[in-house]
Amino acid sequence: MQQEQESSPELEKIIRQRIRAEGGIRFAEYMALCLYHPQFGYYMAPRERIGRQGDFFTSTSVHSLFGVLVSRQLRQMWEIMGEEEFVIAEQGAGEGHLALDILDALQAESPQFYNRMRYRIVELSEDNRSRQRSVLEGHLDKLDWCALDDLRGMQGCILSNELVDAFPVHLLEKKGGELLEVFVVETQDGLGEELRPAPAEIRDHFSRLGIEPAEGNRAEVNLDAVKWMEQVGRTLSRGFVLTIDYGYAAEDLYAPFRRGGTLMCYHRHSANEDPFVRIGRQDITAHVDFSALQLSGRKKGLEPLWFGEQYRFLMGLGFVEALMELEARQSDEKIARDLRLTLKNLILPETGMGETFKALIQGKGVGRPDLLCARSMRDLSMLIAAEHG
Repeated sequence: MQQEQESSPELEKIIRQRIRAEGGIRFAEYMALCLYHPQFGYYMAPRERIGRQGDFFTSTSVHSLFGVLVSRQLRQMWEIMGEEEFVIAEQGAGEGHLALDILDALQAESPQFYNRMRYRIVELSEDNRSRQRSVLEGHLDKLDWCALDDLRGMQGCILSNELVDAFPVHLLEKKGGELLEVFVVETQDGLGEELRPAPAEIRDHFSRLGIEPAEGNRAEVNLDAVKWMEQVGRTLSRGFVLTIDYGYAAEDLYAPFRRGGTLMCYHRHSANEDPFVRIGRQDITAHVDFSALQLSGRKKGLEPLWFGEQYRFLMGLGFVEALMELEARQSDEKIARDLRLTLKNLILPETGMGETFKALIQGKGVGRPDLLCARSMRDLSMLIAAEHG
């Protein structure tokens, strides 16, 4: 009963009315209402979401170094494109901390690029836009807010960090050789599930991927991510798309051992697998299918240029060198050690963000450049040695 009271009563009433009117709704519709209802959705209503006082951490909430390293890849993209006018368009910028770290770094390290670029933020939430304006007040002359369609014809880089994992997903189960879709219905105990035959759009999606969930397995399909990437491809005239998120290639995401899928909910830094509690008050998320993003991007002229784990991405951009420089500035060994332990979260494979998080770079009209993030990982052993030295 306590969990029921933690839900948004207004949102739960809206959802129950929709279920009764339609005889059940697809899980993707339910998830969209929980996260993005204009008044009561998790991402739309005013609340602390990121950081110690929120529900989860992101790479940008770990340390500003993440944004500094991303800025170096953006600068190289600008150089590849001839050092002309360049738009950095970030969608789903949260509270604006990644934008701040990128803009601070460019202003300090690449003033020529800073002067020739424009930072545009695509953001649905007025609460987030307000927070972003406050955080970014020192760069407001370089900024504006817009819709993705407003960027049509842009040249530069479309950037997102932990955006796609929050798109609503369809929940599926393979049973008796048939793909079944989860619908949300009312039960005697509250909201629950009902399995119904999956429509053609779901079956066609797996056909294009060339893979299906194994018998008895649960899985998620993010059709909105596919549509989004196609829209991004139509929007970008020339340049790059940089997508950072947690997820896998399709063969790993739908591997037979992943029996329960990847859907998770987060509230006050505690994870659970029940999306029917804390309605509108907890985050609901699923791992990204990076194979589907690459396939849909190709349809609109976006060629995959690099894909790999976050630790490879950051190492290529100079993580070790930057860490050593930051440590060298500290005269207090305890502060230096704490800094090292904090920054390790960005690259550690198992206990940190280094392996589950991936980076995908796609290009349009830029050829096949040697990207800075693709540098050798020769320094990984140095970090390990420093930790144990």
